[in-house]
Amino acid sequence: MTTPPEHVPEGISAVLPAYNEEAVIATTVRRTHAALTASGVPQFEVLVVDDGSSDGTRIAAEHAASQLSGVRVVSLPANRGYGAALRAGFGVAREPAIFLMDSDGQFDPAEIRLLLDRWSDMTVVCGVRAHRSDPLVRRAYNRAFFTIVNARLGRTALDINCGFKLFPRAVTRGLVSGGALISTELLLRARDAGCRIIDVPVSHAPRTTGTATGASPRVVVRAFGELWRLDRRLRHEPLTRPLLDSDSD
Repeated sequence: MTTPPEHVPEGISAVLPAYNEEAVIATTVRRTHAALTASGVPQFEVLVVDDGSSDGTRIAAEHAASQLSGVRVVSLPANRGYGAALRAGFGVAREPAIFLMDSDGQFDPAEIRLLLDRWSDMTVVCGVRAHRSDPLVRRAYNRAFFTIVNARLGRTALDINCGFKLFPRAVTRGLVSGGALISTELLLRARDAGCRIIDVPVSHAPRTTGTATGASPRVVVRAFGELWRLDRRLRHEPLTRPLLDSDSD
């Protein structure tokens, strides 16, 4: 086991959203479990959220969970979207810190050590895909969309939608986004509550299985709709909530 960083959370809940990731989910779960075991964190759990997959994702994840301690599978009855899957995971998480990692095999869970090096109770540590291995159209959409987000809502992180983050569980309370805008909402809540947002470069491998949905027309339209609703909501009510001092659930 490696020497733990000077400041680590008392416990981490790793939340892995998964949609049609049958080919890689078991490997992702095992690698995440191994990375957390080696991290020096006193206690942890791994939560796989199957977002109504139409393949064998749930079965593969449950098989991995049967072989490892501290792994649970949350299965949604239908595909509800990235944000809904994350909120389901956050809602059953037990530990004070959340490690969010997409389960498509593009991230290396061992790099949680890079996030832990910058951790504190009032910090959101955000991965930045230094060499993003996604199709050009998806990268172009991402750049254009978040240029609009930053113009309307202010800067939060360099790579807002990077699915590799470590943050206090308290900032997840009250999230409402059902799609990709949940990352923006979470970071705005953290920023406005006084959390420091730190960007850390992480590796990003090409997807080898499955199909990315981030740039599909349905997802894009939903993201713009959520942005419009979030912008309107922010004009009428703040996102800020008391954080760590009231996180007793």
